[in-house]
Amino acid sequence: MGMITTRLPTFGNAASGERSGVDTDLIELAAAHGVATEYRDGDRRPVTVDAEVVVRVLGLLDVDATTPDAVRTALAEARARAAAGALPGTIAPRSDRAGPLPGPGVLVDEAGTRRDVTEIPAGLEPGWYRLEIDDRTVTVVVAPPALPEPRRAWGWMLQLYALHSEESWGIGDLGDLRTFTTWTGGEHGAGAVLLNPLHAITPVPPVQPSPYTPSSRRFGTPLALRITDLDAYARADAATRAEVDALRPETVGDRIAHDRVWAAKRAAAELLWRADGRPEPRDAPEQLWEFARYCALAERFGGRWSLWPEELRHPGAPGVASMCAELAPRVAFHAWLQHQVQLQLTAVRDAARAVGVQVVHDLAVGCDPEGADGWALQDVLAMGVRVGAPPDAFSQQGQDWGLPPWRPDRLDATGYAAYRDLLRALVRQADGLRIDHVAGLFRLWWVPPGETADRGTYVYYDAEVMMAVLTLEAHRAGALVIGEDLGTVEPEVTEALVERRMLGSSVLWFARDRDAPGEPMLPPDEWPAESVATVSTHDLPTATGFLRGEHVRIRAELGLLDDVAAEEAKAAKERTELLDLLRGEDLIGADPDEDELVVAIHALLARSRSRLVLVSPYDVVGEVRQPNLPGTVDQYPNWRLPLPVSLEDLQADPRVRVVVEQLRQTR
Repeated sequence: MGMITTRLPTFGNAASGERSGVDTDLIELAAAHGVATEYRDGDRRPVTVDAEVVVRVLGLLDVDATTPDAVRTALAEARARAAAGALPGTIAPRSDRAGPLPGPGVLVDEAGTRRDVTEIPAGLEPGWYRLEIDDRTVTVVVAPPALPEPRRAWGWMLQLYALHSEESWGIGDLGDLRTFTTWTGGEHGAGAVLLNPLHAITPVPPVQPSPYTPSSRRFGTPLALRITDLDAYARADAATRAEVDALRPETVGDRIAHDRVWAAKRAAAELLWRADGRPEPRDAPEQLWEFARYCALAERFGGRWSLWPEELRHPGAPGVASMCAELAPRVAFHAWLQHQVQLQLTAVRDAARAVGVQVVHDLAVGCDPEGADGWALQDVLAMGVRVGAPPDAFSQQGQDWGLPPWRPDRLDATGYAAYRDLLRALVRQADGLRIDHVAGLFRLWWVPPGETADRGTYVYYDAEVMMAVLTLEAHRAGALVIGEDLGTVEPEVTEALVERRMLGSSVLWFARDRDAPGEPMLPPDEWPAESVATVSTHDLPTATGFLRGEHVRIRAELGLLDDVAAEEAKAAKERTELLDLLRGEDLIGADPDEDELVVAIHALLARSRSRLVLVSPYDVVGEVRQPNLPGTVDQYPNWRLPLPVSLEDLQADPRVRVVVEQLRQTR
């Protein structure tokens, strides 16, 4: 067995041979730093990356490749490092086998116990270690080979903000979630509820409605607080409670007003905090106080920290301590508020556990570069870079998500501490974790500053370490892991999920035999077993929307389609294929109505081999509009659509009973 080294995936990235626009030295240098000079598109055709883009991305990793001499110098340094056999800053050896080292060292476990080693021994307990070797300290991540086998179950996937009840304040909240989980677990026997990301917002308007562009992924959104469930509300006098109650906003029309909801909840929380004696959370970790400092500074200087006074643009900047001393009451308030969010998240998880429901949180791909994590973690993020996706059939110009990626070199040098802490923060309050765009643990499409989305390239991560950290932290928390591996995803990604007993994703609209002529829809007994089966996703049409062709109509109306007739024909063909599959499974008759088709679609889903089946209230109650329409910002009410029925009505809806009965009988 060879020496333990950083492993950069090689799929789609040639390391040698000259191609148009990229010389051999630049190819070798890029490969040494995990920058792709070639990749395969959605149709598996090779695409060569423009040399200028490669040079710019290398520069973002502090590698000068701007001239032939600079390339030769940087390449000589990379070759010398490789020849020396030096270990990277972080390694993830297999726990079931020994790993050779370049020399003797000292291995230190989390309790501080030290032992002399000449290799990484087999059979180490899962955990975090440090290796002292050659005057260096290397972080060692030891994860179990796999997580426990997930149970076979069914459940729901929720856009929590879309729930609304007689008790909630213009947006779905954690009180609604507690009601929903205890109801479906106790009455239906559901086993899981998957949520949209509940990451923190920047506490100044305009509030970002997308849960996938959070201020911080390490903390929770106070928009989800149930104000009247706070202990401070129970302790308040009648006059204070009346004043709080008077702030309750109503949903007006069919749009969720995030700014209005936040203004009301912030004002109510401030009233209760003051009435309760302005308490501060006890034993709060430093990261929570750092987040609270960001919130207080954002209130004073605005929601874009890059425009703050220079002495405040970094948590360690010289002016932060003195300014936050001046803002101490606001810092204390935001620390208290975040503590209340954590308490309610934990209470929901515990209540769900009591009825056998696993609450699964969603981890967004990245964070708002101007948000709390962009400020606090800028030393390990590639600031100015935006991640996205290369051009494909879905988006001919590529996609720019506006999110900064991790810098792989900085993660390695810091022992992946920021990534570890992020995972810990989420699994502390959940029984499972869904990783949005799980391929991002392997590679991400980097778009350099000032470039369009098609002018980017892939940057690779040490997938062995990224997956080991995820496996270890999930193992310690007893958490289920789901990877969203839809779209253009290399086989290595799905294989790694299966190897570690993490579930992939299967969507009815995409479940096709890609190797057969015409790519027919797959019957449910041929769906991947180690996956989560769903009808749709938040970015795709609902069941009723698909049947009516709403996904074509709305994109045509907004001018997002080049060839409307072709899209209409494609949608009609796909609808016919679905009906043929349903008839082949003996789930519909000759002329079913729309309600019968929705029930049949869920019966088909229930027959899936997939280990976990999740259904959406949007599909069950016949909502036509999808939660998010990719390619739009303000042209479509993304993330602002409440469910067409209240939580109370949903609980009594006969359509829910019929679909649930299909799931219970089959699962």
